[in-house]
Amino acid sequence: MSSGYGGGGGRRGRRGGRGNRDGSRERWDRGGGGGGSRGHSSDFDQDRDGGGRGGQRDRPPPHLKGREIGLWYARYGAVRRKQADRRSRAVVQMDEAREQHITKLLNSVQNDQPGPWRDAWDASVSTSDSLRTSASSSGHCYFDGDLSEEEKQKIEFKSEEEEEEVTPGQKKATHKSQRYFSPAVVKDEPPEAWDDEEQQQQQEEREEEEEKEKLRREDKDLEFLLQEVARDRSLDDCLKRDLQSKESDPKYREMLKFREKLPSYGKKEELVQLINSNRVLVVSGETGCGKTTQVTQFILDDYINRGVGSMCRVVCTQPRRISAISVAERVAAERAESVGNGNSCGYQIRLQSRLPRRQGSILYCTTGIILQWLRSDPLLSSISHLVLDEIHERNLQSDVLLIIVKNLLNFRDDLKIVLMSATLNAEKFSKYFDNCQIIHIPGLTFPVKEFLLEDIVEMTRYRSQNRDSRPSWKKGFWQGRHSRPEKEEKEAEYKESWPSYARTLQDRYSDNTIEALEMLDNDEKIDLELIVALIRHIVLKEEEGAILIFLPGWAEISSLNDLLTAQKMFQSDRFVIIPLHSLMPTVNQTQVFKKPPPGIRKIVIATNIAETSITIDDVVYVIDGGKIKETHFDTNNNISTMTSEWVSLANAKQRKGRAGRVCPGQCYHLYNGLRASLLDAYQLPEIMRTPLEELCLQIKILKLGSIAQFLEKALDPPAEKAVNLAIKNLIDLNALDRSENLTALGFHLARLPVEPHIGKLILFGALLGCLDPVLTIAASLSFKDPFFIPLGKEKMADMRRKTLSKNSKSDHLTIVNAFQGWVEAKQRGARYEREYCWDNFLSANTLQMLHNMKGQFAEHLMRTGFVSSRDPKDPKSNVNSDNEKLIKAVIVAGLYPKVAMIRPSNSKKRPGVKVYTQADGKVCIHPKSVNAEETQFNYTWLIYHLKMRTSSIFLYDCTEVSPFSLLFFGGDITIQKDEDQETIAVDQWIVFRSPARIAHLVKSLKKELDFLLEEKVRNPAPVNWENRQSKDCAVITAIIDLITTQEKPTGSTKGYDRTWTPAPRGQHTHFKDDDDDDDD
Repeated sequence: MSSGYGGGGGRRGRRGGRGNRDGSRERWDRGGGGGGSRGHSSDFDQDRDGGGRGGQRDRPPPHLKGREIGLWYARYGAVRRKQADRRSRAVVQMDEAREQHITKLLNSVQNDQPGPWRDAWDASVSTSDSLRTSASSSGHCYFDGDLSEEEKQKIEFKSEEEEEEVTPGQKKATHKSQRYFSPAVVKDEPPEAWDDEEQQQQQEEREEEEEKEKLRREDKDLEFLLQEVARDRSLDDCLKRDLQSKESDPKYREMLKFREKLPSYGKKEELVQLINSNRVLVVSGETGCGKTTQVTQFILDDYINRGVGSMCRVVCTQPRRISAISVAERVAAERAESVGNGNSCGYQIRLQSRLPRRQGSILYCTTGIILQWLRSDPLLSSISHLVLDEIHERNLQSDVLLIIVKNLLNFRDDLKIVLMSATLNAEKFSKYFDNCQIIHIPGLTFPVKEFLLEDIVEMTRYRSQNRDSRPSWKKGFWQGRHSRPEKEEKEAEYKESWPSYARTLQDRYSDNTIEALEMLDNDEKIDLELIVALIRHIVLKEEEGAILIFLPGWAEISSLNDLLTAQKMFQSDRFVIIPLHSLMPTVNQTQVFKKPPPGIRKIVIATNIAETSITIDDVVYVIDGGKIKETHFDTNNNISTMTSEWVSLANAKQRKGRAGRVCPGQCYHLYNGLRASLLDAYQLPEIMRTPLEELCLQIKILKLGSIAQFLEKALDPPAEKAVNLAIKNLIDLNALDRSENLTALGFHLARLPVEPHIGKLILFGALLGCLDPVLTIAASLSFKDPFFIPLGKEKMADMRRKTLSKNSKSDHLTIVNAFQGWVEAKQRGARYEREYCWDNFLSANTLQMLHNMKGQFAEHLMRTGFVSSRDPKDPKSNVNSDNEKLIKAVIVAGLYPKVAMIRPSNSKKRPGVKVYTQADGKVCIHPKSVNAEETQFNYTWLIYHLKMRTSSIFLYDCTEVSPFSLLFFGGDITIQKDEDQETIAVDQWIVFRSPARIAHLVKSLKKELDFLLEEKVRNPAPVNWENRQSKDCAVITAIIDLITTQEKPTGSTKGYDRTWTPAPRGQHTHFKDDDDDDDD
C-alpha cells in the first residue's frame, strides 16, 4: 500500500513571478482551478481569464487594485494548497492474493452462513431507502452513529438483561432507583400486575443477603456499603466499655489534650445537639479549626455513650485521595488505634482501602466512591451519617452528589447530612438545603499581616526591567481574545477605575512606587524578578521561617527556581529550595514536610496544591503570585482552554491562612488594592467549565432521569449549550440513543471508571486481543503519564522519552514501552527498578498506580464477559499484543474523531511539518510529545487524546496512524469519483485514493466488522482465536492482516521536494487556514 506524500509544496505565489514550480501554468492552461469550493474557483477563474489579457498566469489581472489584489492572492494560495492536499492523498491498495481472500471471505460470511444474525443485519440495513443510500455509500458504523429503531429497541432490551446478569445483587436497588429517582422511566403496568410485583419483591428480599454476599465477593469497593445494620445490644455494651477503657490509655489521653485545644472541641456539645435535632447541618469552619477530624468523632462517641453505637456508621467524603488517607490516619491516631484493621476508623479510595469495623465506625472516602456505591444501593441504606467535606471547592463530583443527596432526603428519614465548608459561602449551601441550620467554628491560626503590591514595591524599591511599551489593552490581563465576556467586563471596570485609584495612592506612597506600579500593571505575566527581590528582602530583614510561594504552573516554578539558583546568595547551604508540582519526582516532594535545622531557610515554590491538599507546618511567609491556572470548556469551539486567571477571594484567604499555623505570619499579594476589590468571591464551579460527557453517562447509569432536568437542579447549573453538546457527543459515540437511553455500548462505558473515549479504547483492546498494552495506555490517559521533569535536565528527559518511543511516532506506545521496561526491571529486583526509573525519569509510584488500575480494568472486563481472566497479561487476551500497527488501530477506535492532518512545511526557518485539525485549522503538537520535533512521518494523519488552547492550540498524547486504521475504525465511509481520482473517504474529510473495487471490498469488510463488534458488545464474550473457521475470528484476522501487511509507508520529509503532478479540480479536505505561509 502506498501512503506517502504525493510531492512537495511550492509557495503560495502571492509575491508573483515565482509560482509555477508545481505545474501551475499547465493547470491554468487546462482550465483547472484546484480543489476548493467550486464557487471560489469559478470567481478565481474569471479573474485568471482577465489576467490572461495582459499579465502572467500566476500574477493578478492588471485591472485589480488594492484589497482586490490581496483577495486574489488569498484565493490563489488556497487553490494551490488544496491541489497539494489532493495530490498528497495516500493510496489504499491490497495485493491480488489478499483481494481474492477478502472476496471469498465476504461471500462466505454473507451467503454461505445464513441465520438469525444475517437476517437481523439485512433487516436493519433495509429499514429505509435513505439509510440504504447513505449506508451503502458510507459504511455506517455501529460505534459512530445511529441505528434503526428496531436495533435500538434490541439494544435497550439487551442492556436491561445484561444489567441483571452482570450485577444480580443490584436488582432490588434498581427497582428502588427507578421508583424513587426517575418514575418516568418505569413502564406503566395494569393494577392486576401489582400483586405479582409484591411477590417478586418478597422473593428478592429473601435472596437479598445472598446477592449482597455475592456482590461483596465480586467487588471489594462495595464491602463496607453492603452490610446489614441492625441494633446489637451486646455490641453496644462492648463499644461503650472499649471507649471508656481508652480514657486510661496514655496515648489516648495525650491526644485528647491536643484535641481539647482545637476550636471545634469547644463546640462539641452544640454540634452534637444540632446534628441530632436536624436532618441537614452546615458546619462552616476556618482553616485549622479541626472540623474534618473532630465532627465525625463527636457523632460516633455520642452514639456509643448513649448505648446505640451499633447503629452508627459515619461516612465522610474527601475531594482527594491523599486527604482521605491522611485524615483517617490522624483520626485513628487520636483514638489510639491503627487505621482500619477492624478498628473504629478507616478509609477507602480507588484501588485501596483499610476498612473499619462493620458497625460503630467512621469511614473516610473519596467522593467517587459514594457515586459508585449509589449504583448498587441508591438509598445508601446502611449509612447513618453522610458528612460531605470541603464542599466549597465545588468540584464536579461533589456538586453532583449534592443534587443526589438532596433528593435522597425525601426517602431516608433517618439519614443525617453534615455539610462542611469554608466560611465564605456557607449561606449558599444552607439556602440550597431549604435554609438549614449553620454553625460557625473559628479558626486556630495566628494573626497574619497582609501586604499588597504597592506595599511590596515601596519596601523593596523594585523597578521593573520590562520595557515593553505596548498598552495593557493590547495585551490584556485575561489573555485577550480568549477571555470570557464576564472577565472582559471586569477588566473594563478595572481600567476605568485605575486613574482615580492611582490618585488615592499619592498621599501614602512615593511617586516612584506609583510609577513602578503602573509599569507592573501593564504586564500580564507574574514578575519573577520582583519575587526574587521580595525573597531577598524577607531573608535580610525578617525573622526565621519557611517561605511558601504560590505560582500558577510548571513554567513559572521552573523559571523562578532557575533565577534563585543562579544567584550566589541562594547557592549556599543556608537555603533549601523545593519546587512542588505534580511533574516533580515525589522523592523530592517529601522534603517539603521536613523542618530544616536552625539557620537554614526552606523556600517552597508551589501551585495551588499547597492551598488545601497539603499543610507545611513551618511556613511563616507566603508570597501569593495572584494567579491560578484554570481550565474552561469553550462550547462554541468545542475546545478546552487553560489560562492563568486572577485568584478568587477564597484562594487568597486560603493562601493567607498557610502563613499563620505556628506563629504570627506575613502574606504578600502580588496584586494592588484595586485588583483585590474586583476579585471574584470564588472560582467558577467545575461543573460550569468542563466537558460533561462522563457525568452524563453517570446520570444515566444511576437512573436519575433526564440529563438536562437533573443538572437543572444543581447549585449552579451548567449552560444548556454545554449539556446539549455532551449529549450530542455521546449520541455520536453511540453511547446514547436519540431518546437519551443508554445503548449496550453506553452501558459498558458508563460502568468503566474512565471517560467514554478511554472506555471504548479498553473494550476494543479486549475484543481485538491486545489487552495489556491498551490497558497501559488507558490507565495513563485517565490518570497521568509516568514521566516527571527534573529541573535542569529537561532536554535529557526529552531524549530518554524519545528513546523509549523506539521510533513508533506515538506518545501512547512510548508509555507502553516505558511500562514494560519497568515491569522487566522490577522482576530483576528493587535496585534494578530504582535505576531504571532514575535513568528514564519515571515515577515508580505512578507506574505502580497504573499497574493497579490495569488490574481494576481487567477485573471489570472479566465480570462483564469481555475476557476470561482478571490478569491483564493473560495470553488468551494478548494474542495480538506484539502488533504495533494493530495497537495504533485500536487507539483510533477509542479516540476517533480526534484526528489531525500532517502537512509538509517548506519553511527554512521552521523545518518539519505543520499540523491541522478540521475544526481549528493550524495547531501545534505539545512540546513534551515525542512527535513535537519529528520531521519524518510515514503517514499523513495523527490521532490525539486532548486538544487544549493555552498560548496556542496544542495536541496532547498523539500517535501517527495509517489509512486502513482510519477506514476500519473511524467514521462513515463514502466512495466516489473525484474527477480522474477514485476515492474512499472517512466522514467525507479524510480522503484516500483507491480503485473502486478495493474501496467496495474495504467498505463491505468494515460493515461485517461493525456488525461483529455490535454483537460482541451486546453479548460480551472473548474472541476464540484458536477457531480460525469462526466468523468473528475470520473477519477480525483478515482486517488485522490488512492493517499489518498492506501498509507500506513511503512518505517522509524526503518526499516533500518532489514536484506535484497536475490534477483536475475535485473535492478536498477543507481547513481554516490562518497561517500557512511557506515563505517565512
